[in-house]
Amino acid sequence: MFRRFLSLASLVAVVALVTGCSAITTTSSNKSASSSGGTSLPANCKTSQPTLGVALPNTVNPYYIAMRQSFLDNGQKAGFKVNMAIANDSDSTQLSQIDSFIQQGVCAVAFNPVNSGPGAADVAALNHAGIPVFVVNIIISTATLKQQNASIVQYVGPDQIEGGTVMAQAVLHDLGNSSKIVAGIVGDPDQIPTNERDQGFKDYLTSHDPNAKALPTVNSQVDPNVSLQVTTDLIQGNPDMNVIFADTGPGVTGAIQAIKQLNKVGKISLYGFCAANTQLDTTLYRGCAAQEPAQYAQTMTQNIAQYIKGKKLSSQILQPVKVFSEGQKPGAGEVG
Repeated sequence: MFRRFLSLASLVAVVALVTGCSAITTTSSNKSASSSGGTSLPANCKTSQPTLGVALPNTVNPYYIAMRQSFLDNGQKAGFKVNMAIANDSDSTQLSQIDSFIQQGVCAVAFNPVNSGPGAADVAALNHAGIPVFVVNIIISTATLKQQNASIVQYVGPDQIEGGTVMAQAVLHDLGNSSKIVAGIVGDPDQIPTNERDQGFKDYLTSHDPNAKALPTVNSQVDPNVSLQVTTDLIQGNPDMNVIFADTGPGVTGAIQAIKQLNKVGKISLYGFCAANTQLDTTLYRGCAAQEPAQYAQTMTQNIAQYIKGKKLSSQILQPVKVFSEGQKPGAGEVG
């Protein structure tokens, strides 16, 4: 339970989260000061230093450490006062932080949801307060937003399907497109982006190698310790498996440990989204796709600054991933 009373906006979001129904429209003194394409903006947007609320899941994952710093640096360059909220991977904490942004009357919110589904209720609460929402990295489905009667201005993030596809291409390049491949997937089935990565990997692999099959995804929860455990179980339960695709950097970190501990180096090839500060090699960790979270934050901050000045933005910006292969090491901020 919460240890304080929730505001009306949070109660609306909680109801929407629990019931899946559209949130009830509320009023807020935060509305109607300026406009962008005919849309009213919060009064704070007209101040000399508008406030940008940034909501991130955690700062344990190197991905979010890089994103956080970029929002702080580029927000200042764009003339914003940046209010940073870190949810520690808790949906309820993030909801409370979104409510705080509403009470503060921020100009706009850059939002990386802890989870795709609950994130829609947070967007709805901000919408009803008249605060524009820009989503980065974690996709919220259009159908879920529609259920909540919610909308975002723009999504910025990597091309997730491409990330999985290029890793399947790397597998076939290294092992051959007619080889017998049994691929395990260490993922996070609860998130849209990781599901898209997995689907891109499976679709390309199985459509370009008639002898390849993909096993059901195991859930690493984007945690290296959990990844170590589930990858160990995956390897022990599938002695013929010769490839693993891990769809996050923390997933890769745990999978590397599992492969080494079970003496499977040279027998299982690992591909995935890049683990921070980890060099690729020729016998175990052979390929990775890198995102650039600092770049996504920079792009989003610049676009928010343009939006409040009246510029119309595209609804989605998908950035290509970088591909690294044997012997290479991703640079700082190039992570999964």
